[in-house]
Amino acid sequence: MFAMVLREAGGFLAPECRPTPEPGPGEVRIRVEACAVCRTDLHLIDGELRQATYPIVPGHEVVGIVAARGPDVREPPLGSRVGVPWLGHACGHCSHCEAGSENLCDAPGFTGCTRDGGFATDILAEAAFTIPLGADLDPVATAPLLCAGLIGWRTLRMAGAAETVGLYGFGAAAHIIAQVCRWQGRRVFAFTRPGDRETQAFARSVGAEWAGGTDAPPPAPLDAALVFAPDGALVPTALKAVRKGGRVVCGGIHMSDIPAFPYELLWGERAVLSVANLTREDARSFFALVPRAGIVTHTRPYPLERANEAIADHRSGILRGAAVLVPQPLARRPTT
Repeated sequence: MFAMVLREAGGFLAPECRPTPEPGPGEVRIRVEACAVCRTDLHLIDGELRQATYPIVPGHEVVGIVAARGPDVREPPLGSRVGVPWLGHACGHCSHCEAGSENLCDAPGFTGCTRDGGFATDILAEAAFTIPLGADLDPVATAPLLCAGLIGWRTLRMAGAAETVGLYGFGAAAHIIAQVCRWQGRRVFAFTRPGDRETQAFARSVGAEWAGGTDAPPPAPLDAALVFAPDGALVPTALKAVRKGGRVVCGGIHMSDIPAFPYELLWGERAVLSVANLTREDARSFFALVPRAGIVTHTRPYPLERANEAIADHRSGILRGAAVLVPQPLARRPTT
């Protein structure tokens, strides 16, 4: 097998050939068809995730085909298409797991962070934490749904019944959740870097009623603000934009420090919430609505060996949607 390996924090990914692994008990080996690049991968590379282990193969938005199964594994079937998300293991017996909150597990495993991920031709995964996917799905278009979609969906669910939703940071997650919001009949306002007219136009094209810079007030008070950009300074900005009783939900695994702000911004029963990981129930409910909502992902495919280029493009903010790494020959497919 071939993998792009991050040998230490702060470095570049290096190509590496390895023996093809055999799945152990409870595991499957998956032949990777596509793996999207996530903001979390940047935090991993920059050494900002304290749970990370190195060397590591990043990538946790994986779509592939089950090529081998370990002892006693009966599901998923050989030859079936599955997804592998961020949460790759939960202990099943801590108080959080027993309460149905496996995303808060005390002894979790994370794909592409504590166990090797999908920036490779093959990946081992716990069979119980794979997500069944349809045989007719496009792997490139589907890959961003495995994190940008799932984390965005969990973030939106934590916003409750908000009718007017502000999206702060309009990248892979926001461009998916904007479509979900409009399908559900919610109003969507998109906030981008000040002056980024291109991204603002993109936001309007996928469902935002209004798009402007984070330095601009929304045209109406927000019922909820979903913060996808990892900039802590956006939290008080979002609090200022939400009505009394509104929620600010932070959808990233890492964020810069939130600056001090006056209590007046929080007063009025406003709430600040964080999203931690995801659950398998999030995946089941989200993938059930994807075809009904008509979600279209905007992607730019890169050959697997050009992972560093894809990461640099993601970091620069020039992408409209998501970068997706694909082993040949899928890399020759046109952009969705």
